[in-house]
Amino acid sequence: MGLLNDPDSYPCPSRRGLIFGRHGMVCASQPLAAQAGLRMLQAGGNAVDAALAAAICLTVVEPTSNGLGSDAFALVWTKGKLYGLNGSGYAPSLLSLSALAAKGIKDKLPQRGWETVTVPGAPSAWQTLHRRFGRLPFARLFEPAVDYAEGGYPLTPVIAALYKKAWDTFAPYRGREEFAPFFATFFPQGRAPKTGEEVKLPFHGQTLRELAATYCESYYRGPLARALLDFSRKTGGYLEEKDLADYGAEWVEPLSLNYRGYDVWELPPNGHGITALIALAILAGFDFDEKERNSPLTWHRQIEAMKLAFADTMFYVTDPRYMRGRAEALLDPAYIKERRSLIVEMALSPAPGDPFGGGTVYLNAADDEGNMVSFIQSNYMGFGSGITVPGTGIALNNRALGFSMDPRRDGCLAPGKKPYHTIIPGFLSKDGAPVGPFGVMGGYMQPQGHVQVVMNMIDHGLNPQAALDALRWQWIGEKRVQVEPGTDRRLIEELRRRGHEVTIGQSIDFGRGQIILRLPNGLLCGATEPRADGAAAAW
Repeated sequence: MGLLNDPDSYPCPSRRGLIFGRHGMVCASQPLAAQAGLRMLQAGGNAVDAALAAAICLTVVEPTSNGLGSDAFALVWTKGKLYGLNGSGYAPSLLSLSALAAKGIKDKLPQRGWETVTVPGAPSAWQTLHRRFGRLPFARLFEPAVDYAEGGYPLTPVIAALYKKAWDTFAPYRGREEFAPFFATFFPQGRAPKTGEEVKLPFHGQTLRELAATYCESYYRGPLARALLDFSRKTGGYLEEKDLADYGAEWVEPLSLNYRGYDVWELPPNGHGITALIALAILAGFDFDEKERNSPLTWHRQIEAMKLAFADTMFYVTDPRYMRGRAEALLDPAYIKERRSLIVEMALSPAPGDPFGGGTVYLNAADDEGNMVSFIQSNYMGFGSGITVPGTGIALNNRALGFSMDPRRDGCLAPGKKPYHTIIPGFLSKDGAPVGPFGVMGGYMQPQGHVQVVMNMIDHGLNPQAALDALRWQWIGEKRVQVEPGTDRRLIEELRRRGHEVTIGQSIDFGRGQIILRLPNGLLCGATEPRADGAAAAW
């Protein structure tokens, strides 16, 4: 087992998708964004500069998955240490159960609108990362994004499909005042743009120039903040001045699990990276044959471990200030053993244990100084809330959907509280040395993608590209499981015999990932997701 073998030993029929480089590498879900990051490396910047330039560019070239109202998280390896950054926002001061009840919202939040918006964290995350680790002038990182926003860029196929999906999704909101700027910003022609069509986002260009010039201060304590607050007050939002003025991204200590000799790193709650760690901890107690990657027993055990992990994290994980105990209790070996014992031949209906009783973009970057970055940023559910601040291009997230409305739950909505968060960057190390950043975007698919990609490389010996290419499954609730088109019919039937309710989904719903590994000879090896329009750019 292992993922740093001689590349010729990988059991993969083709290695054409693998990209190698010595001086630096950026992998992103959109080629222009990867190239933007590479430009920073070639200009003398480091991996943090490259990752930030790619992330900023993605707000323009992939607005269907992230934007200027996103949250962001990062893992940064530099000088022998891994640093974690939580750039997620909290619920606005006026967003409470009582305020929602007064509007007749008592059991479930709507998917779109002001009720779903939390304070955006991405601009603060950009500023915070650059202040600590960046090398190039901050404004330099914005140049590619501004060029594409104002000068235009051709739309790639997957993003064109996501535009069309968003056009259909938001059809019921046309004509409502608070959604008018959304359509004016992203659908100025009154339809979804098509593959190969040139897209321009001039409002984004203006805002990006303002963010670059003010080191993002304008977003929280300046003209952009005032524009956001004015629109909120005018159209029924819940934001107050202090919500923006008091916000700042936070440095946090990453969590890790040793899985068969490799340390798998995730950020702590309020994100659900710990879901992947719990599942891997459970799976570490089983033996997996390298040749049995697609066996019914392998998939069954993976799915059951994932269910148990989600059952716990969806019940307990929230803003750590509100959790009833420390997140590490969910990884306690005795508790993990207890959860593993629940996996039997037949599919189970998951329930949480009691450990305390005793539309996203992912990218990564690396440089020749040893710095490596795992970065993820998202509005959630495509364009997010659908609330877009007029004349700015700021499309706000709908991350409040991560809250429960049940007062008995740790994750119940409260002003100033951070919600359960789905976006998670991952990182691998071994014996104290960095191996590399990885991630799989896509809502609740993300920890499931992390588990499958890690196991594909470590347990089954696949190279990074093959690990991303491999067919995936995802648990979607109770005993329901979706598998990708092309999954062997015999495998599906055997899973059904074990009690799983299996349906076939669309490949675009199974996540989109990137991987960079540093090989023993010092070279960088990168791979990018076949389910996206992504690229690995290297030199």
